[in-house]
Amino acid sequence: MARVIGVNFRAGGKIYYFDPVQFEIHKGDHVIVETSRGIEYGRVVCDPKEVPDKEVTAPLKPVLRPATTRDTEQAEGNKRKEEEAFKKCRQMIFDHNLDMKLIDAEYTFDNNKILFYFTADGRVDFRDLVKDLAAVFKTRIELRQVGVRDETKVLGGIGVCGRVLCCHTYLTDFAPVSIKMAKEQNLSLNPTKISGVCGRLMCCLNNEEETYEELNKHLPKVGEEVITPEGDSGMAASVNVLRQTVKVLLEVDDEKELKEYRADELTFTHRKKPKKAKEDQQPKAEKQQGDQGGDRKKQDKQKSEKQNAQDRQPQEKQSQDKSSSEGQKGGGKRHENSGNRKPQVDGEIKAENEGKKRNRRFRNRQNKGQNGNPETAGGGKQHE
Repeated sequence: MARVIGVNFRAGGKIYYFDPVQFEIHKGDHVIVETSRGIEYGRVVCDPKEVPDKEVTAPLKPVLRPATTRDTEQAEGNKRKEEEAFKKCRQMIFDHNLDMKLIDAEYTFDNNKILFYFTADGRVDFRDLVKDLAAVFKTRIELRQVGVRDETKVLGGIGVCGRVLCCHTYLTDFAPVSIKMAKEQNLSLNPTKISGVCGRLMCCLNNEEETYEELNKHLPKVGEEVITPEGDSGMAASVNVLRQTVKVLLEVDDEKELKEYRADELTFTHRKKPKKAKEDQQPKAEKQQGDQGGDRKKQDKQKSEKQNAQDRQPQEKQSQDKSSSEGQKGGGKRHENSGNRKPQVDGEIKAENEGKKRNRRFRNRQNKGQNGNPETAGGGKQHE
């Protein structure tokens, strides 16, 4: 466990943990801390508390000191400088004819760097702009391109509910929002109704998603067949998620009638809550064990296949030697490669063909002798 305090550097910004050391620090105080951007002036948003080590990004940096009156005056002076820098940068963007929209300007506490935030449809070549800004402000310049949701978070505004935007007040990170959440909550799918000031789906759709998922588990789908307490079969025409009631369309005496029932009074197939990715995944140790077991099975299979191949080799050699000896006994022509059966068969066929030719020639000689040929009648030339 580590003892930390939460600090943010702008309204609605991300909360970072720091070690309070021995200082007496409370919520609402201002402190001076060291970050990757240098020395920063931040506001404490939570009292010192104990958190698990895994929630702390190592190394945990300490608080340099509580902010003094002079530090507060310097931070207020930086705010005034930021307004002037914003106006000058916007004018220089217009002079360079760049397709980018400047959102905000921010000075580091020690005035070592100025950060300019902007939005653009694509990539922008602002190298000349950076050179001119550095020549004017005589300090390091950094330009950062942000998205439309980050733009709305920085600028703020009023939502359709009449309240200040959630992202500008308390949201530190943007949770993923999908159109499925609007369907689950029976909202209109009209983009103008479910989109926020930034033009994206409203972040508040994610606030009640788990509650609607749990309530919808006990309700039938619209159009699904249900059984009423009286034993009649009907169709779910509409559902009220919060009241857990269902309007059922029934046929009574060849007429259709609409009745309302509580969800627990009806019989139907209950929905299954979709499993999340975390539930589907095995614990890390079990997964590693499963992978190792699979590797062992694979190795055993390869080993058995190799052993079978080695056992087959002597058997194949014996069969090849046997076939070779049979080919020699049959008078077939012996081939140099005794392991190949095809040349032995060809040799036997060739020997058989030569034998047929000899027999044919012998019959031809006999036929000529019977026809009166003195030279071949006795099987040879006759001497006087």
